[in-house]
This record gives sequence, C-alpha cells and structure tokens, in this order.
Amino acid sequence: MSRAVRVAVVGVGVLGASVGLHLARRGAEVVLVDAGPPGEGVTNWSFSWANASNKTARRSYFDLNVAGLAAHRELAAVIGPDGWWHPTGHLRWADDPAAEAKLLETAELLGSWDYRVEMRTGADVRHRLEPALAVPARTPVAFYPDEAWVHGRQLVGRLVEQVVAAGAALRSGSAVRGISTRSDGGVRAVELADGSRLSVDTVVNAAGPQASHGAALVSRRLPMRREPGVVTRVACARVPVRRAMHAPHVEIRPDGDTSVVLHSREVDALIDEGKGVERLADALREAACRVVPELDESRITGTRVAHRPVPADGFPSVGALSAVPGYYEAVSHSGITLGPVIGQLLASEILTGTRSDLLADFRPERFA
Repeated sequence: MSRAVRVAVVGVGVLGASVGLHLARRGAEVVLVDAGPPGEGVTNWSFSWANASNKTARRSYFDLNVAGLAAHRELAAVIGPDGWWHPTGHLRWADDPAAEAKLLETAELLGSWDYRVEMRTGADVRHRLEPALAVPARTPVAFYPDEAWVHGRQLVGRLVEQVVAAGAALRSGSAVRGISTRSDGGVRAVELADGSRLSVDTVVNAAGPQASHGAALVSRRLPMRREPGVVTRVACARVPVRRAMHAPHVEIRPDGDTSVVLHSREVDALIDEGKGVERLADALREAACRVVPELDESRITGTRVAHRPVPADGFPSVGALSAVPGYYEAVSHSGITLGPVIGQLLASEILTGTRSDLLADFRPERFA
C-alpha cells in the first residue's frame, strides 16, 4: 500500500485553507503553514464579495467564477453557512451617463450568458430591498440575486477546523524561508523560519501577496502587480443594509450585526499620493454616509492598506509548474469567490494528475 502524499500548503487564507481541506479529505497528509494567524491577512481585509458579474473581461474567467459561486453553495451545505455565507445578492448603480451606459451594457452581456440580473429603479430598490439607501428614484440599478458577501475570517476559521479534524497539522507563526529540492528538481522539504524542516512531496504556494517570494524559493519568477487597496470597518448600533453594493464612489457591505465594510477604487488611488490612513478612512466613511445617511452615527474601528495578490496579467495562477515537480500555485485576487472551486480542482490535480478545463487559461506556465 502506497503512503499518502505529503503536502505543505503555504498561506492559510481562503485559497490555502480550501485547498488544504480538499486534500485532507481525500487522504493527503497536509500541513498548513502561515507566518501569521489563519485568515488574518488579505482575506480579512478585502471587500469579500462573491460574484461573477465583475469578471467579464474573459469568458473563461467568468465561467470559473460562476463555478466558484456554485462551489460556495455546496460548501455551505456541507459545513453550514452560519456566520460566513450571506447570499443576499448585490446592487450596482452609477451617477454619470458613461458609467450608467457601461452598467447597462454589462447587464445585457451577463443576461446573454444566462447570468441572473434584474434591472430595477432606485425607488423600487428602496421599497423592496434597501430602504436606507439615498439612491435617486429613477436611477437604473442592477440587482444580481445570486451573489453574496462572505465573512472571510470566519470562513477560514471554519475551514481550518475541518482540515485539522481531518488529520492535518497547522503551523502558524513561522514563515517559510526555504524549499529544498531533490536531484531531479522535485520538491523535497520546506524549511521554516523557526529552524524546523518539513519533509513533503508537494508544496502549494497560496501565499497571497507574498506568492512571488515563495515562487523565488524554487527559482521561479512569478510577476505580480503592485495593487494596494484600503478597507475600512465602521461600527454602528444597527447595520442599515443587508447586501453588498457598488454605489457611485464607494462600495459598502455588512460585516455582521454591528459592523460595515467600506472600499473604493477612487480612495485607493490616493494611497500613492501620501495620504495618511486616517484620511483615507475618513474619505471612505464620508462617501458611505452620502449613500447610507444612517451611517452618520458610525465610527471607524479599523483600517488597513492591503496588497492584493494579483498576477501581472490580472488573472489567477493555478496549477502545477512542470519545471519543478511537486510545486503548485494557487494565487488570485478573486480568492473569496474562487477559493472553494480552486480547492476542489487543485486537490484533484495534485492527487490524480487530472487537469480541469476550467483552469486551462490560468496555468502558471504562461509566465515562463
């Protein structure tokens, strides 16, 4: 009887935890490795919106994200949705003619791809969905009922519990400082900053913003974009909205019963202008209050400038690197949407060699 495959998953955000869960459930010997607490990095400081409506640049990317939504629903049925899975849909509207035309064009395209979208007016949205919004009555609003927001940290916590229950080990608080290889170039061991050494057959690089560093440990160049984003949490006595939304100039979503998460690409653009974190947070809160006046009584509880894990061409890098047997990547900005499906597909590839057509356009070799 052959021994189980030994796998080190480096990075325990939603991608790494998902890969680890599917590997452990299929009999692999898994160790999860992270320099910090699981789920406390970019997973905890993202807008955490599970969607495919914003993924239309390439049909294959859209299809992968649709599969990601389906995998989320399957995962919620298996581990329970409590706390992390909130399938309340997503709203988007604009306040200038060009942006509104783009919104309508995208909605029409998505409808032709059999993706559910409902065009509503601001008045209808206030009456039926979100009464707290200050959206003009006649403004067209796209409602995507199959989308969701995700509490990333809670999801990772649930996944890690499941992985450990399946027999995996967790090594948090110690970064990977080296990956040693055999004479044939294949992975042999992972060396940690605390001096310990893990003998493994396979390494999954799911290190998010640090993925290029992990790749360099096997002499692999993984080009990544520099794409910082600022996320702010505000506390309020009662969260006045139920779903994620892209309003003009700001993105808003619930984050539990008394917290709201805010983000804006426009505010992200101020990061490199030297604006302090406090000013960025104030700008986000002010923009949100114009959309949801009830947030006037909110207070800022935390802000982080996080670096998104975006490969250079903007698309995920997932799968094996043939030049280094036993080395795999799971790197994507869309980790919240894609985590469960990438976990399924990459675990199957590692254990059986089966390559999914869904990942054909996103193989690591394209950067060779």
